[in-house]
Amino acid sequence: MQIKIINTSNHDLPNYETIASAGMDLRASLSESRVLKPLERTIVGTGLFIELPVGTEAQVRPRSGLAAKKGITVLNAPGTVDADYRGEIGVILVNLSNEDFVINNGERIAQLVIAKHERAEWTEVELLSDTDRGEGGFGSTGVK
Repeated sequence: MQIKIINTSNHDLPNYETIASAGMDLRASLSESRVLKPLERTIVGTGLFIELPVGTEAQVRPRSGLAAKKGITVLNAPGTVDADYRGEIGVILVNLSNEDFVINNGERIAQLVIAKHERAEWTEVELLSDTDRGEGGFGSTGVK
């Protein structure tokens, strides 16, 4: 799939690190480092602007290493970039650790996954079909 991109950062375009990678790392595009204090959130620009085909979205997801090692994650994970959005891709980061985290220019802060999606059409009905699960919600299927 070909996707048009404008890169105003001083970093290479996002790329897949391996043949089986689903996501591409997004890097911070900053004029100076930024400190993210515990429980603080901020939007970090990437310098990237994309034009997705209709029927696709870009999902902004946390990087597992950053989350596990530093407690830094994407607050609205996954963030959605719609096909008609033309602004800069921003990443809402939150610091869930007890220590300050310094975001440097070029820091790998999130990953981007391109995905196809469907559009739903609602059909209002009076009843839904029965299933074994029924109305069982959170935790209703048990722990194995």
